[in-house]
Amino acid sequence: MTDTTPAYSLEFFPPRDAAGHERLVETAKRLLVVQPKYISVTFGAGGSTQAGTVEAVRALRTMGCDAAPHLSCIGSTRARLSEILQAYKAEGIKRLVALRGDLPSGMGGDGGELRHASDLVAFIREQTGDWFHIEVAAYPEMHPQARDAASDLGHFAAKVKAGADSAITQYFFNADAYFDFVERAQAAGVSVPIVPGIMPITNSSQLLRFSDACGAEVPRWIRLRLAEFGDDRASIRAFGHDVVTRLCERLLEGGAPGVHFYTLNQADATLGIWQALTGK
Repeated sequence: MTDTTPAYSLEFFPPRDAAGHERLVETAKRLLVVQPKYISVTFGAGGSTQAGTVEAVRALRTMGCDAAPHLSCIGSTRARLSEILQAYKAEGIKRLVALRGDLPSGMGGDGGELRHASDLVAFIREQTGDWFHIEVAAYPEMHPQARDAASDLGHFAAKVKAGADSAITQYFFNADAYFDFVERAQAAGVSVPIVPGIMPITNSSQLLRFSDACGAEVPRWIRLRLAEFGDDRASIRAFGHDVVTRLCERLLEGGAPGVHFYTLNQADATLGIWQALTGK
């Protein structure tokens, strides 16, 4: 019998200092009740915070969590990537989030030896076989640098063909965009799970800044409501809780295999949505 229970996963970013590390650990402890399938940990352009990523992954694994470091190929070499992969393998890490990444500022036109996420996935498989479960990114509303929706879908399918096991989407607030993307991906031969990435709404200016940068559409009605609240943080959070909970409910009812929360290293909003979804 196939287990249809939704799987919940989380994303953290590596802390910059000791105080941030303590906050991350406390947040993770609070979110253990979610029983996350895994927790992914981001890192900066060109691996600028890779040491922090490794430290966070180690702390999460000590707590009994399956932790997945992000790995980006832009600006790196095959030799450096191989070194990182072998180090992760030696640590017993079994899951990765493989991304192209953004070109570090000041690097000019040097994008490194691997230019696409599909190249990175193929390289990981070449170097380590089936050791890692590889997550890749998907963009229901299209990658902001993609030429068009068809070519963007082609890039996603190439990552899966190269050996990806599953995908996490960029966050969005339009469930139809997700369902349409999944349908088109399946028609293109993609059969791996595509898990919707979910961004809790807690800070309107931060949300709009992130969304403008990554190409995630914030519907006009949500923008207008957020503008009405001004600096009323409690109202923003209550509104955000309702909006995102309804979004998750529709996604799960429509067959999404789970939810991946972009926590921003905060527990309250994610915990509240999870409790509303599960009744726990």
